[in-house]
Amino acid sequence: MVTRRESFRPARPAAGPRRAVFGLALALLAATVTCARAPGRLLLVGTYTAGTASQGIYAFRFHEDNGTITPVGLAAETPNPSFLTATPDGKYVFAVNEVATLPGNSGSVTSFRVDPKAGRLETINRETSRGADPCHLTLDATGRTLAVANYAGGNFALLPVGDNGRLAPASAVLTNNGSGPNHERQEAPHAHAVVFDAGNEFLLGADLGTDHVWSYRFQAPTGAASANDPPAASLPPGAGPRHLAWHPSGRWLFSVNELASTVTTFAWDAAMGRLTPQATVSTLPDGFAGPNATAEIAVHPNGRFLYASNRGHDSIAVFRIGETGSLQRIGIEPTRGRTPRHFALSPDGRWLIAANQESNSLAVFRLDPATGALTATGALVRAETPVCVLFLQEIL
Repeated sequence: MVTRRESFRPARPAAGPRRAVFGLALALLAATVTCARAPGRLLLVGTYTAGTASQGIYAFRFHEDNGTITPVGLAAETPNPSFLTATPDGKYVFAVNEVATLPGNSGSVTSFRVDPKAGRLETINRETSRGADPCHLTLDATGRTLAVANYAGGNFALLPVGDNGRLAPASAVLTNNGSGPNHERQEAPHAHAVVFDAGNEFLLGADLGTDHVWSYRFQAPTGAASANDPPAASLPPGAGPRHLAWHPSGRWLFSVNELASTVTTFAWDAAMGRLTPQATVSTLPDGFAGPNATAEIAVHPNGRFLYASNRGHDSIAVFRIGETGSLQRIGIEPTRGRTPRHFALSPDGRWLIAANQESNSLAVFRLDPATGALTATGALVRAETPVCVLFLQEIL
C-alpha cells in the first residue's frame, strides 16, 4: 500500500495586519477557484452499512480534466446499498439492499430520484427483491424492467419500472438447482450478476454456486422470462462465476470467476441465446500462491481491453482483447489499498476508479486508451466501506 510522507515546515512568526489581509485575499481566491471547479461528473458510491460507520450511498464530484474527486456528502440513507445502477439519462438510480430482513427472508431494491445539482437522492419507493441478499442489478434496454440477482436466495427476479421510476412487485422470479465442488461456497445456487443482451431478447445470469451462466428468453412488453434451450452454459468446476461484461460488438461475453481467479470468454449466438466457452485465463501473476478472489470486470468502450479486480493480490489485471475474443494479460496494477471489490471506468474511457473496501478508499488511475495501461495518480479519497462506484451525468 502506498503511504504518504508528511513534509516538514518550519514555524513562522505570527502574521501582521498586512500579512493577514494578504492571507485573507489568498483564501478567498482559493475558495473562488474551488467553487469554479466544483461542477463535475456526479459519482455515487454504494457501501455496506451493517457494522460500519456508513449510512448508505455517498456522492462525489469527479473532475475529468485532472482526475480529482471532491466529496459531496451522504446522498441517501439506505441499508447495505452494495450495488447501484441508473437510467441512461441519470434521472433515476436503483440500489440493492443486501439484507434478508423482509417477509419471506427477502432483501429489497430501492428506487431514487436524482437531484444532480445537490448530489442528493430522493427515495421513491422500496420493493422486495424476492430473495435474500440481493447483490447485483441491471436495467433492460427499454428501462421498464429491472433484473436483480439474489445471492443467498439463489434466484433472479424481474421488477417492473414505472415512468416515474417507481418499482412494482416482481413480474417474474427465476429459480434453479445445482451445486459445485467447493462445499463452503457452492453448496447451493448463488446468483451473482445479471445482464441483458444487446437485442433485449435474452437475460443472462451468473451463478457462483452452480458454475453456470443461465440463459432466459425475455419478453420486454410483459417483463416475463422463461428458461432458454439450452438453459445454461457451464464453466470449469469450482470456477464460481461472479460478474459478466459484454464486448461492445456483442460477439463475446466475459465472466470473471471469483473462486478460481480467472476470466472466461464466451462466444455469443444472438439468434439462439447460446453461450459457447472459448478459453479461460488467470487474473494473477505467474507464481502467486496467496489467497485471492476476483470481483469486478469491465471492457473498455473501445473494445480493445478488459479489466478485472483481484481481492487478496489487491490489483487490477489488464488484458488485451484479440480479434477472436481471446485474452492476453498485459499488466497487473496494484490498487493502492485492500480488497478492490469494485471499480468503474469513466464514460470517456480515460480514468478508472477502484473501490478498496477494507482500506475505506477510492483510488484514481489514469487510463491510456491506446495501450490499456493504468497509471496511479496518487489520489486516495476517503470513503467508508466502498463496494460500488457509479458514474452519472455532468452537473451544470
